[in-house]
Amino acid sequence: MNSQTSTVFVVDDELSVRKATSRLLQAAGLAVSAFASGQEFLDHYNPNSPGCLLLDLSMPGLSGLELQKALIARGDPPPIIFLTGHADVSETVQAMKGGAVEFLTKPVEDTILIDAVMSAIARDHIQRSARCRLAEIHKRLATLTPREFQVLGHVVAGKLNKQTAAELGTVEKTIKVHRARIIEKMQVRSLAELVLLAAQAGVSFPTQK
Repeated sequence: MNSQTSTVFVVDDELSVRKATSRLLQAAGLAVSAFASGQEFLDHYNPNSPGCLLLDLSMPGLSGLELQKALIARGDPPPIIFLTGHADVSETVQAMKGGAVEFLTKPVEDTILIDAVMSAIARDHIQRSARCRLAEIHKRLATLTPREFQVLGHVVAGKLNKQTAAELGTVEKTIKVHRARIIEKMQVRSLAELVLLAAQAGVSFPTQK
């Protein structure tokens, strides 16, 4: 996933701005898809499409901030670069709180705009890689049996095999077998790596007694 496979989605109600921005980005080797309104973009947006959003702040109908909120509500919004004809502190704050990566004032220098877009695409790549990694961890966790998940909770809590066996009412040898299977299913090489994966996935376990 890189700038060659990512798309810059340009949303601006002014045709001249859409055309000029699209030409500039295409000249920089970027794929561009332009929309005349926030609603038009929402109607066509595929969250699985990598890239970033170059968004006009003030538009008739769905405003830039409203579109941002709509994307956040859908989950995992693309990195957004806002463009505005005038800087408004309150709107800037709202945009940044919503996760915008840049807030640029028109007219913006070509190099500044392209640098911002490349940075947003790089962020999108990092975020998508992280989500894929997290999904893979959860996929592995789903292969654990209820008992193995129980044992994993004790491992994360730092319990020794002997302690785990006593608390689960079994023998230490059985716990060792469970640990070995957990490590195999989770595709890790050590208990430390196993604990790290569980932490990355934000797994919560029942309180151990």
